[in-house]
Amino acid sequence: MSRIKHQKSVCCYFQIHQPYRLAECSFFDESGDHFTGPRNCRNEDIFEKVALKCYLPTTKLLLELLKKHPELRLSFSLSGTFLDQCSQYPKYGREIIELFQEMAASGQVEFLAETYFHSLSFLYSKAEYAEQINLHREKIASFFGQKPRIFRNTELIYSNELGEFIRRMGFQGMLCEGWDHFLQGESSNFVYNAKTVPMNVAAAKIAQENKISGRGKAKLPLLLKNYKLSDDIAFRFGNKEWIEHPLTSEKFATWAAETPGETINLFMDYETFGEHQWSDTGIFEFLRHLPAALLAKNIGFHTPSEALKKLKAEKEYDVPTYLSWADTERDLSAWLENDLQRSALTELALFEQALYPWKNVRTPELEEIRLTFGRLQTSDHLYYMSTKYWSDGDVHKYFSAYVSPYEAYINFMNTLRLLKRRFEEKNSYSIKNEHKS
Repeated sequence: MSRIKHQKSVCCYFQIHQPYRLAECSFFDESGDHFTGPRNCRNEDIFEKVALKCYLPTTKLLLELLKKHPELRLSFSLSGTFLDQCSQYPKYGREIIELFQEMAASGQVEFLAETYFHSLSFLYSKAEYAEQINLHREKIASFFGQKPRIFRNTELIYSNELGEFIRRMGFQGMLCEGWDHFLQGESSNFVYNAKTVPMNVAAAKIAQENKISGRGKAKLPLLLKNYKLSDDIAFRFGNKEWIEHPLTSEKFATWAAETPGETINLFMDYETFGEHQWSDTGIFEFLRHLPAALLAKNIGFHTPSEALKKLKAEKEYDVPTYLSWADTERDLSAWLENDLQRSALTELALFEQALYPWKNVRTPELEEIRLTFGRLQTSDHLYYMSTKYWSDGDVHKYFSAYVSPYEAYINFMNTLRLLKRRFEEKNSYSIKNEHKS
């Protein structure tokens, strides 16, 4: 039986990420595993709390909906640190993986590629960036039998240069924020082409060396987040002061039906369901009835790959500066606004340069150092150092366990200092002297 032709479709994408938090590390500490050692029980506690509130109930509900509505399509990006914690904390992690494997077997779900450690590595090392992408693709393939061909960057960070690198790596499409400043009056509800820009020889070579497919595209197609409709669910749903409260699935479906365009891209954090919007807000009942409400309005569903196969890009999305989905500015200021954050990123870049010559040396000691360094690159650590106030300050405080951004910075730098010392001891040379030579 042929599928019903819908006037427009929804592309649902969920980000699932859980960072490794750091244990307290003072200047006088000399050793210890600051992510998973006995001094740090926060990671397991937080993972299990979010598993019970969000991961398990939301995934079980979506599985029910996939079975009930064969037309339903979903897409996910699962960071490497989230998948690592699923394996490390099997009490709930094993069941979570099995649920997502059942989703993968349905044929209705697409898994996307990203940086393994949810990092900002594109800013300081294209080689590290490409390596993390490939590591993530292999992880997704081993868990779910899919090798992703659509890319989403950390926090939907995007620019023309970044898009060009991803195009040269052979990806068939990319997700990013649909922001008014760059749309210049156009709608986010269409497929766009990335602007093709020149790339320096070194970066182009790295992209070519890490190409995932020989069938690269002349233009990289983009799916842009409809931030208004996405944020109605992710941020405004439980706000009783919001003029549209309460938001029902029927009301939302009406808004979607009245929205012009071909693809309404609803991109949001998975923890919207149960963690950011608690169960008592009615978020799960909203989600339960949403597919039927959209279908009743003749709105279908597609995965990113299906959307890009079916729809053609007519216009170009020109983003000369970095764009993200974070905070009111939609730029990199959530991670690089102040001197603390920039200092931490600089130290990460220096350590990456020191590690690079040993990238093909595989010893247990170096593998452990690389893994710890990867987890230190997770963008959340920089996010905790934000000194933003007003509208975005509360959001940063909500995600951080630190008393202040300065405490987050000191703890991070002490941990990185210890890691550098371990590396120097293992390789019998000083990183500092290496960079001076």
